[in-house]
Amino acid sequence: MAHALIVSPFYVGLCALILVVLSVLIIRRRAVRGVWFGDGGHTDLQRAIRVQANFVEYTPLALLVIVVLEAAGYRAWLIHTLGIALIVGRLVHAWGLTCSGEASIGRFVGTKLTFLVLFVGGALLIWCFIRTAVI
Repeated sequence: MAHALIVSPFYVGLCALILVVLSVLIIRRRAVRGVWFGDGGHTDLQRAIRVQANFVEYTPLALLVIVVLEAAGYRAWLIHTLGIALIVGRLVHAWGLTCSGEASIGRFVGTKLTFLVLFVGGALLIWCFIRTAVI
């Protein structure tokens, strides 16, 4: 049975705003460097592009998992928990990668939180399928 999406749109909206900010940071760096395609060999621009790209690589699937969990009827506290973990994870990861191209606590924690959302959410969706298919 499908349920109304009440909580997950908030996290989708927050992620949309974060993506806009990350994109604007690239546009600003491009303007300062006079580079309108690629990175022009500038490390700061390379890093900004990677921060945005990493966000785009992981966030859509994590959001889809969260939205489908809510649609499947999982409780609001779980959706909030996964949503907060995703937002914190993506922000901390972006901060960690922005500060350094090397391994950092921000990248480590951000990656772990994002993977936790994907793993827990993915496992719950598989369990939801099994539970529903058996009944």
